[in-house]
Amino acid sequence: MHILLASKSPRRRELLAQLGIPFSFVDIDIDEHIATPLPASQVAESLALLKAGAFSAPIAEDQVLLTADTVVVHQEQVLGKPHSRQEAVTMLQSLSGCAHQVYTGVCLRNARRTVSFTECTQVHFRPLAMNEINYYVDKYQPFDKAGSYGIQEWVGMVGIERIEGCFYNVMGLPVSRLYTELQRFVDSHQPLIN
Repeated sequence: MHILLASKSPRRRELLAQLGIPFSFVDIDIDEHIATPLPASQVAESLALLKAGAFSAPIAEDQVLLTADTVVVHQEQVLGKPHSRQEAVTMLQSLSGCAHQVYTGVCLRNARRTVSFTECTQVHFRPLAMNEINYYVDKYQPFDKAGSYGIQEWVGMVGIERIEGCFYNVMGLPVSRLYTELQRFVDSHQPLIN
């Protein structure tokens, strides 16, 4: 089996490589704006399905298209990627001392069917001082990260008190759930790894 990974995220590429499953990249450009209002918990999976639907090239029998999207949700509000330094600082201030949810929606598609799922992780930040927030934003430039942070980076190490759920989900790909879902998706006699 060969995965067609439709993601520009270096973290997803790194995690999939660590799973040991062969994959290559495909490019899908979509407008990530969802016109119909959805509950925040459904946004990530809807975007993953939208990305899968935008892939128009044929998919071979031994290939599976993998699309994913991750959103950070705080008080029912979706926090996307920050567009400026000030927006990154404001997002981290809102997450400071609070719990929030990280949802990753994943879609698997081949020539015959499409399967999607969502994984949720609850993340608890301790109160962050302004100098800590400023240091992190200035040093790590988290402008490509939903919610303005990476759990694997400095702010995750010093600021996250605990999580409930999958650590890798917060990085952008719930690898344990993905592995299980891939096993179900492919024929039972076909190994995922060699």
